[in-house]
Amino acid sequence: MKTHFPNRHSISKLLTGFFLVLAAPLGLTAQSTSVAVKPPTVDQFVGKYKGTAKSAGGKVDLRIEIKANGSELFGSFLEPRGGEQVFSPTRLADGKLRLRLGAAGAPEILVLQIRDGKLVGEWQVGKETRAVEFERLPVVADPAVVPVAKAVERSEAQLLTGEWEAAADAQGQTFPFTLVLKVDGEKVTGTSSSQLGESTISSGSWKDGKLAVILEGGSGQIALVGTLVDGKLAGDYDYAGQLQGKWVAAKKKP
Repeated sequence: MKTHFPNRHSISKLLTGFFLVLAAPLGLTAQSTSVAVKPPTVDQFVGKYKGTAKSAGGKVDLRIEIKANGSELFGSFLEPRGGEQVFSPTRLADGKLRLRLGAAGAPEILVLQIRDGKLVGEWQVGKETRAVEFERLPVVADPAVVPVAKAVERSEAQLLTGEWEAAADAQGQTFPFTLVLKVDGEKVTGTSSSQLGESTISSGSWKDGKLAVILEGGSGQIALVGTLVDGKLAGDYDYAGQLQGKWVAAKKKP
């Protein structure tokens, strides 16, 4: 059985399609078939939660607080009838948080995963397995911190607004293009242009320090994400799940 590798012609067609998409209109909705499902991150588990456990005796109210230290999660678990228990730093395994609770002679296992923005899973107490579900509690902002955070957001928006000279790396080939961005809160508008033409950003977002857009055209879609580091934009692109690489941009001086 022979193994067929892409020839130079097919690679050239792939790169041509990539370049053409860079000059196409921009949007934010990627095709589900070209976006891989990423495992949850440590930060997605962090927070304070309230929930319940279903058992033969009815429902039990629960509370849990999860904190992060690097790649490890730790915190406390409160069950009114059993009191508060502190759990040791634990790493995620297969996207799940597995906690060992209870006394040494009567261990309890709590396994949690993220589903639809909630923590769901099972709590094994002896021979009984209870279904658990937690909802995240809203974060109460420190009044003294809010003005500072708002000022940082405004400063980043002002820095991001303007004309950017960008370049994408496509299998060793550099493709230059230009982004003209305007940020209003989390909404990003503007235009993109290259040697192949000009397009308009129909929708875009700037949230939590991350720029996210999708360049859409007849040859496929390119998902662009980038962060602002030391005054420059840098990030990754994914062209229809077939070609990935890096892109960078520097703001054009007035």
